[in-house]
Amino acid sequence: MMRIRTLALFSPLLALLLLQSNLYGQESEIKQIHAQREASNKALKNFDEVLNNTFMTDDVLITTGAGTLLSGKAELIEYIKNAKGPRMYWVRTANDVIVNPEAQLAWEEGTWEGYTEGAIIPVVGGKYAAQWTKKSGTWLIQSQLFVTLPND
Repeated sequence: MMRIRTLALFSPLLALLLLQSNLYGQESEIKQIHAQREASNKALKNFDEVLNNTFMTDDVLITTGAGTLLSGKAELIEYIKNAKGPRMYWVRTANDVIVNPEAQLAWEEGTWEGYTEGAIIPVVGGKYAAQWTKKSGTWLIQSQLFVTLPND
């Protein structure tokens, strides 16, 4: 009888500790993704495509704000190289990141803004979603979807 009572008393405590441990693990993973996103934003602002590509998997899928699907880093590099008009960079701001530690995947969603070189006011923007993977040991972007929306 004493064992059952002890088990009944400590089971909720054990469950709470496991939940806190999982939440702390999630927080750590979320901070890593935010750090990767910030570094990617900085690389884009500096027009450092080589550095920016280190934040993506080789087979990354990107749907641009205009609906063009790009498959892989090589296609992304060509797309940027052949872009017409002024040089632009993009800033992505996450509203939410959710991590699935078992699958080593994460969901990120937020807003994006596009700036012409030297500008302080965005000329375009919208919403985005990204899938991250940690299969390599580092959080990398596996796919991104951008949708251009009217400025508010």
